[in-house]
Amino acid sequence: MVLGMDLGPHADFIVIAYGLAILIVAGMIGWIVLDYRRQTRSLAELEARGVTRRSERPTALSGESVPRT
Repeated sequence: MVLGMDLGPHADFIVIAYGLAILIVAGMIGWIVLDYRRQTRSLAELEARGVTRRSERPTALSGESVPRT
């Protein structure tokens, strides 16, 4: 009996499956956090070198029309 529950004859499989699922999800969360930090650092380095984001540029100069799709 695990945590006061009777999981039947497959208790070991159930506990191992939940444990692996928790480890995989925790690993993915950790990977996302590390990737976010790396991407943020890369953007900061690019901006320090003078490279700007396209979203910061004006979309159209005065008098120009933006083509619609």
